[in-house]
Amino acid sequence: MDDDDRVFKALADPTRRHLLDRLFARDGRTLTELESDLEMSRFGVMKHLKVLEDAGLVVSRKSGREKLHFLNPVPIRLVHDRWIDKFTERQVSALVDLKNELEGNAT
Repeated sequence: MDDDDRVFKALADPTRRHLLDRLFARDGRTLTELESDLEMSRFGVMKHLKVLEDAGLVVSRKSGREKLHFLNPVPIRLVHDRWIDKFTERQVSALVDLKNELEGNAT
């Protein structure tokens, strides 16, 4: 499985996207903090974090007795640049501009 596949697999699950959103809001959270608003076992959250770590989206670091989890947005940016950005090139932008102009004239 290549890096893009791992990122897409990780992002495909709503629980994992929720964990990424939590880390985006405040980085450096413990497992206890991340599991606090999820209705699943601690082990279930750990499995989701493992998928995110395997995709490079989350990096963990020991701090004393705690293990802190941090968001790594680089893999998402790489997927964006490779798969999403190419669909927003000049032709698509021109069509969006035309759509907006037509909708603006229709009102």
